[in-house]
Amino acid sequence: MRTAVIVGAGLAGARAAETLRTEGFDGRVVLVGEERRPPYERPPLSKGYLRGDEGAEGLPVHDDGFYEASDIELLTDAPAVAVDTREAVVALAGGDHLAYDALLVATGSAPRPLAVPGADLDGVVVLRTVDDADRLRSRLAAASAVAVVGGGWIGAEVAAVARQLGREVTLVHPGPAPLHKVLGPEVADVYRRLHADHGVRLVGGQRVSALEGSGAVEAVVTDGGEVVAADLVVAGVGARPRTDLAEAAGLEVDDGVVVDATLRTADPRVFAAGDVARAWHPLVGRSLRVEHWANALHQGPAAARSMLGGSEPYDRLPYFYSDQYDVGMEFLGVPEPTDRVVFRGAPARREFIAFWVRPAEGRVVAAMNVNVWDVVDDLRRVILSGSPVDEARLRDPDVALADLVNGPIGVP
Repeated sequence: MRTAVIVGAGLAGARAAETLRTEGFDGRVVLVGEERRPPYERPPLSKGYLRGDEGAEGLPVHDDGFYEASDIELLTDAPAVAVDTREAVVALAGGDHLAYDALLVATGSAPRPLAVPGADLDGVVVLRTVDDADRLRSRLAAASAVAVVGGGWIGAEVAAVARQLGREVTLVHPGPAPLHKVLGPEVADVYRRLHADHGVRLVGGQRVSALEGSGAVEAVVTDGGEVVAADLVVAGVGARPRTDLAEAAGLEVDDGVVVDATLRTADPRVFAAGDVARAWHPLVGRSLRVEHWANALHQGPAAARSMLGGSEPYDRLPYFYSDQYDVGMEFLGVPEPTDRVVFRGAPARREFIAFWVRPAEGRVVAAMNVNVWDVVDDLRRVILSGSPVDEARLRDPDVALADLVNGPIGVP
């Protein structure tokens, strides 16, 4: 009997295991996880779950009994410690060994720690797991002054939740505005104003140089000389792909496990998906590592089909979403810093669509809808068309999105 082993029981791994069964694989499927919980969804952890609006019952990827009913061996609290690609064996911390015919590495990512003096003080936390979220929620209930370090999605979402819970919040970030690195100056300024309007103190253009306190954190010190009082510090300074296992096994690693468009490594029996995978993207023309929910949701099943002998490239456009206060957004595509941003709607009212246009070609390569809904399919078609689009038509709300380009909506 053939055996498929999946190391990493997050969303990508869970969906891959499910797909192996729905695609007709009748061999042994083993899903190896290091957390004590079955696979669960992470996006609510920095939003509704952290705020207390959503309970733990809504987090699991699958219903109770799914893995048993699907004949999937789910191993929880069972970290994988080594992979021997010559013998095709995975070693577990408890001493067990799993032989495989196909292996999926779906080990995800881990929060980057604050590498500054005082980072080990009590009251300095990160957010990645349910346990992290439970710890942070408890801390937020007792905190008076919260400092969030990092201007990415986790930092911005946690800052919003902390303000909604009535805490005093300072957001320390290296750019001129939160999300500047991922959205560019024009769109990031919308979020700068959003947080400022909700009472967040923004300390931009500065990095943390030290945390101070006697046993517990009391202040954040920046390289610009700011001293921010805080009895709770949330470090949201990015994530690193968890590649240690793959690297020790001799697999190619370059800011992620390197795979081709079918999510296969140079070892024909080993695949990677989710946050840890750096996959060649045929539409973008380069390798991408995407740390978002939708990528894990779709890339896990794609890897499973490749494990079963499929050769279809994974070419879905990266998609993610965020909710902060009363502002929701969806983002699609892969922009570059040199792309030009074109707005349709009213950024000042936080109700708009932003298009990222490749200057030399005039085509839309990414789009973001903010408090404008049910437009993702049309935006996807505009991007996938690859056709030049008149910027005046992009701006004009009287021109239907569906009329910007011709042709059917693509699958990716």
